[in-house]
Amino acid sequence: MEKKHIERLSSIVGKENVYTDKAHLIAYSYDATRTRFEPDAVVFPRDEQDVSSILKYCNENAIVITPRGAGSGFTGGALPTNGGIILGMEKHMNKILEIDMENMVAVVQPGVINMDLQKAAEEVGLFYPPDPASEEYSTLGGNVSENAGGMRAAKYGITKDYVMAMRAVRPNGDIIRAGKRTIKDVAGYNIAGILIASEGTLAVTTEITLKLIPKPKFTKAYMGIFPSVDDAMNAVFKSLASGANPVAMEFMDSLVVQALKEKMGIELPEDAGALLVGDVDGNVIEEVEFQLSVLDKSFKENHAQEFIIADEGPGRDKLWHARRNASPSVTIFGNKKLNEDISVPRSMLPEALKRIYAIGDQYDLKVPCFGHSGDGNIHVNVMLDGDNPDELANGHKAIEEIFELVVEMGGTLSGEHGIGTSKAPYMGIAFNDAELQLFKDIKSAFDPNNILNPGKMGLA
Repeated sequence: MEKKHIERLSSIVGKENVYTDKAHLIAYSYDATRTRFEPDAVVFPRDEQDVSSILKYCNENAIVITPRGAGSGFTGGALPTNGGIILGMEKHMNKILEIDMENMVAVVQPGVINMDLQKAAEEVGLFYPPDPASEEYSTLGGNVSENAGGMRAAKYGITKDYVMAMRAVRPNGDIIRAGKRTIKDVAGYNIAGILIASEGTLAVTTEITLKLIPKPKFTKAYMGIFPSVDDAMNAVFKSLASGANPVAMEFMDSLVVQALKEKMGIELPEDAGALLVGDVDGNVIEEVEFQLSVLDKSFKENHAQEFIIADEGPGRDKLWHARRNASPSVTIFGNKKLNEDISVPRSMLPEALKRIYAIGDQYDLKVPCFGHSGDGNIHVNVMLDGDNPDELANGHKAIEEIFELVVEMGGTLSGEHGIGTSKAPYMGIAFNDAELQLFKDIKSAFDPNNILNPGKMGLA
């Protein structure tokens, strides 16, 4: 990057907030995909006006910008694939500005860590439900940009269900407001809805108003142990249709069970073909007990071998221990994992998994699966030898066939990780030419010079 650009950016935010040294460029060159693209500079805005000034200058000088929170994404959404500058939001714009108990909302800057908001809300008896696996380090700005989900989505929904309003800066420097702090707002286009899950390609978020709810008083955990994946998947949608409303219903298949026992030493029944684990909650204990009784009955009607219940504390932690270790355990099946977060209608789960395993068998690859079955979101892990080019090629063929299968079933390429760069080549599977052109038209309307996170989501 030319020296004059560095000097101008330094004049906007101060020299102490502009970095071009190798250490910073490397640190901000990758995310959870482990793919690397070095930026030309890393810039930390101090406030919304800094963001506006930076974007205006970069727009006038054709300098590309990649907004970034914690860099914990799984699809390359925050990678500077075209160089330019990383706009780091985590250093200064990381404050909880307000928790309004009367209206039950929180106003936060985009660099606030998800877990920090959860804790602050709980201190005053309120609750922020979205809980991505990265909650201890992912930022709320990133959560909004990717429309992050989490284990509690089965009952409480995902990030979009809690965003009431936003402030953001367009690539030309214009500051815009989207949404209101009111429960109802039907004035104008739903711009907040367009910005959510846009992966930083349309505008840079500078402030978010989030809905909070009262914190439930009671929580209990459960685990259902099944002889087969098919039984477990039938139990998912049938128990929900029977009136169960669990906070979470997490799934682990027989390969994951095998991996948990072999690698993690977790004690599980020898004949466990699949596990369903989750929480139920409520403000009266009778409601919690009712929910557990519905699950118990429905699970056993679908051949559950055992139904285990645990209160909050060590007992609940023990039940959740297996699910928390599902991802690292499956590395016994290969040194490279192609992890896709597909989502299908819940009633399609048994058929979807049956056909996913068949695709794995076709390419002689292990495909352990786990995830958020309560909302139809499964993490499909195609395991292979990353040093074997033929096996890697087969793995990508398997992924493409899985995407085609999922879309055929009315599902989606991504339930929570987004598209970024890794799934961009598959957008044509899920969307027709007219829909893809509409996405490009929206991008052009917000960012005609294509300076803001270009190349993501299959956009030019």
